[in-house]
Amino acid sequence: MSRIGKKPVTLPSGVKVEIKGRTVAVSGPKGSLSWDHPDGVTVAHDGGANTVSVTRASDVAQHRAFHGMARALINNMVIGVSEGYVRKLEIYGTGYGCSMSGQALDLTVGFSHSVRLAIPDGVQVDIEVPAARGDETPAKLSVSGIDKQVVGQFARSVKDVRHPEPYKGKGIRYAGEQIRRKAGKAFAGAGA
Repeated sequence: MSRIGKKPVTLPSGVKVEIKGRTVAVSGPKGSLSWDHPDGVTVAHDGGANTVSVTRASDVAQHRAFHGMARALINNMVIGVSEGYVRKLEIYGTGYGCSMSGQALDLTVGFSHSVRLAIPDGVQVDIEVPAARGDETPAKLSVSGIDKQVVGQFARSVKDVRHPEPYKGKGIRYAGEQIRRKAGKAFAGAGA
């Protein structure tokens, strides 16, 4: 039995779940999400205990894989509509920064042009510090929303614009991410 799949998902106050056929709809104070679960798993809502449980039809490898995945995705939906997800990013580098222009994020990260990324629906970008002031204080922004997959994917697409380089650490990184730094070339000396 899947250790993740057999745990019931506890619903916090204000979160409602509706199951119609294969569609699981979760609504809460921050919004609503829906998902169609795969064949081989069954989702049931226990109104008395205010929990959602996932069971599988058999011990076939595919059903076992879907069991834990279905429970995890439903749990992510419950957390998303009740608390939401936030991914914080930092931009290191002299002259590096970010700004908003309508429903797009403009990144200035050392190219000859600024890079514009369209912000998907359901995702909100907040710029806390717009431009880096030297290498000590980075530009900071946060990506938030109710869908964990969409928030994570957009945060990753922002990071993919300019990965941190290992010598000076310039680039875009997640808040708290440690970059393995390299020493670079040592000075050969006057005799060379």
